[in-house]
Amino acid sequence: MKRFKADLHMHTVLSPCGSLEMSPTVIVETALQRGLDIIGITDHNSTRQCAEVIKLGQEKGLTVLGGAEVTTKEEVHCLTFFENIEKLEAFQMYLDAHLPNIQNDVDKFGHQVWVDANEEILGQEERLLISGLDQSIDELEQKVRQLDGLFIPAHIFRPSFSIYSQLGFMPFDIKPDAIGMSARVNVDEMLGKHPELKKLTVLRSSDAHFPDQIGSHYSIVELAEASFDELRKALRKQDGRKVVELK
Repeated sequence: MKRFKADLHMHTVLSPCGSLEMSPTVIVETALQRGLDIIGITDHNSTRQCAEVIKLGQEKGLTVLGGAEVTTKEEVHCLTFFENIEKLEAFQMYLDAHLPNIQNDVDKFGHQVWVDANEEILGQEERLLISGLDQSIDELEQKVRQLDGLFIPAHIFRPSFSIYSQLGFMPFDIKPDAIGMSARVNVDEMLGKHPELKKLTVLRSSDAHFPDQIGSHYSIVELAEASFDELRKALRKQDGRKVVELK
């Protein structure tokens, strides 16, 4: 087994809250400079920037997991990841079908574009990506499972857009692959207060919106190789794979 540094929550230029500097090239080069081995691309309610970052990562020797940070109708943020482009495209169809038709106000929220490695614009999303889908957290998890993806409630103790802020508890009928906790949260203290979470793997990530935030927080995982399947085993604590440290 080897140890790998994984930052599985970052936004690109596509997210309305993401910096226009967060292009595929800047993200990959910055991640490598900071010693990351695995990154996760999690724009709000869209996977459209993933393919370009995955492609560039493959060229540069960085493992990139493609997915999205989805806002459910309860306004809970959940990270989702998928193993290949085909499954990402299938999930994008689901997102397109359930994102409300609320137009983006560019002056208020910024542009929502996706770009190539040369920072040429490939497309623009007209609907506001930070809206909540018309899907519950249960329905979202069901769709992720249909596509054999990873389902990770994000920053679960954040004062807004988290399971505990919106619902007040972890629903008994969902089965997360892991849970995210922000850097300001004392993990041991919160697990003591919420023993129902002790069986779950905890992840820490940067939630980067700007280049200087990339790799500011990360998880160290023990895997045979840096791959989607190996990471899934680590999150599920299978075959000796595991998350060993949070930074």
